[in-house]
Amino acid sequence: QVQLQESGPGLVDPSQTLSLTCTVSGGSITAAYYYWSWIRQSPGKGLEWIGYITYSGTTYYSPSLESRTSISRDTSKNQFTLQLRSVTPEDTAVYYCARVPVDSLSAVVAGRKTGSWGRGTQVTVSS
Repeated sequence: QVQLQESGPGLVDPSQTLSLTCTVSGGSITAAYYYWSWIRQSPGKGLEWIGYITYSGTTYYSPSLESRTSISRDTSKNQFTLQLRSVTPEDTAVYYCARVPVDSLSAVVAGRKTGSWGRGTQVTVSS
């Protein structure tokens, strides 16, 4: 019954920050046993896990993106957000948010679409 919806600008200028929001309904982001995750997919590539935030606010990021990534949450709005700094055209992708059971995180990191996912939102980095 949980639903997730990504929102944010579809076009971002190079060197700027990509900011997206995931709005969750039918479930609380403060509930235990889930990783609230951001994942992306660019043309010709598989799914790339970006990072997650837990029910308690702990975060973890893909090592390849950690230096540019921040995930935060607003429990009053039942939302969590993604900020990806200093973007380039290589960051162009469909961005997804997902609720991933804790025992399924390794599958998502490996590129499998498991758990409950939003429909995704296209973000293009271009001037």
